[in-house]
Amino acid sequence: MSSSAPIVAPHRWLTLTTVALAQLMVVLDSTVVNIALPSAQADLGFSNADRQWIVTAYSLAFGSLLLLGGRLSDLIGRKRAFIIGLVGFAAASALGGAATSFGMLVGARALQGAFGAILAPTALAVLTTTFTIPKERARAFGVFGAIAGAGGAIGLLLGGFLTQDLDWRWNLYINVVIAVIAVVAAAFFVPQIARSGPRPKLDVPGTILVSGALFSLVYGFSNAESDGWDSPLSWGFLATAGVLFVAFVLWQRRATHPLLPLSIVLNRNRGAAYSSILIAGIGMFAVFLFVTYYLQTALHYSPIQTGLSFLPLILMLILAAQLSTNIFVPRFGPKIMVPFGMVIAATGLVFLTRLDLSSTYAADILPGLMIIGFGMGSIMPASIQTATLGVDRQFAGVASAMVNTSQQVGGSIGTALLNTLAATAATSYIADHLPASAAVQADAAIHSYDTAYWWAVGFFAFGAVLSGLLFRRRGQGASLSQQRPQPQAQVVVAEEPVPVH
Repeated sequence: MSSSAPIVAPHRWLTLTTVALAQLMVVLDSTVVNIALPSAQADLGFSNADRQWIVTAYSLAFGSLLLLGGRLSDLIGRKRAFIIGLVGFAAASALGGAATSFGMLVGARALQGAFGAILAPTALAVLTTTFTIPKERARAFGVFGAIAGAGGAIGLLLGGFLTQDLDWRWNLYINVVIAVIAVVAAAFFVPQIARSGPRPKLDVPGTILVSGALFSLVYGFSNAESDGWDSPLSWGFLATAGVLFVAFVLWQRRATHPLLPLSIVLNRNRGAAYSSILIAGIGMFAVFLFVTYYLQTALHYSPIQTGLSFLPLILMLILAAQLSTNIFVPRFGPKIMVPFGMVIAATGLVFLTRLDLSSTYAADILPGLMIIGFGMGSIMPASIQTATLGVDRQFAGVASAMVNTSQQVGGSIGTALLNTLAATAATSYIADHLPASAAVQADAAIHSYDTAYWWAVGFFAFGAVLSGLLFRRRGQGASLSQQRPQPQAQVVVAEEPVPVH
């Protein structure tokens, strides 16, 4: 075998299964608990005002620690970081499931977010450095991208079943079951690298700056959702985030051991991929939140019926992800496929703007959900694969963390912005149709959902133009189907070294 030939990990498909389990656990946890909130509130006796903190505690810890978590996997080793993330996430989930007070539940959710911030980027980094054969790499990223896109919908489905047929606490306990299986599999199938050369150092100032910036950004948007955009606290945190981000960039330019080398995000293809994932995160929020509202308030669906309603979206997303990564991306590249997916997703959202109080699921909701699923399945795998392509192996963890950070920030923006726009639209509708009878309030709710959908259409349209402009044509940059292997460092089970472009 040539010294420059990529070494193939022997259990790579079992590695993919293990990574997929971990990724599913982290992604679905952003929505699976939402359906359980009313039951948890009745059981633990906390107020409506406090309820948002069950969600916010997770997103704050997860979003603010992602880059640190990704870099830790580079420093202490992927396998070790992966298992630590799994065990910690499972322990935090068990603590939350056994919660006897509001404070205990919030603390457990924050711990889940912290360990999720280690687990999510490490899972993608393992995948990035395990699959060395281009065609297999595409297939693996198709599976990972499908999970990343469909995890929220799967969470709604699973949350409905667990809450209705078991108990709200099982929305947390289920993670323990998944994590135990994943830990056993990781012990056998996740590759282990023998480090060569000196141990790299952690950029402590950079870590503090970017973690503070991400915390302020996520908190600012979360506060805007609950207190409104006229809240000084919201704008104070958002302004702080801006200052800290600028300071972080300036520090990274001079740091000896930068947390996030700027070449990772300034690469045109990777920058396009990160922005596409962020925009898709904003748009998908409109689907999950407002379609859930519509199904439960207008059509009076139960939690499990609501979850099952998203199943066609999941199936179409998985189908599109496999077609995209195995056929279309190798042929057309992300410059065609990502804008195509954005346009398709926007078209599906336009279908949802036609909903009214007399609409039915089969005729009016199902077509839109299936079209959106196909669009997301065209966006996510190509974007995620491009986002980690061409990154030196020693920075694969932090580059992978940028994928999760983009999705998390997109979700936070979508939560605050679309919720606020929808609420404003409902208030204006009622003011224009006084007296505010029950029928007027119901129509106002439908009008508010339409407003959110149209804004999401705008985001996807902007994403189509932006990704079409930013992604390089095939042959201009790193190809998704070709990578230049280099001589491998000492390996226990091989990972792929990918050169920096």
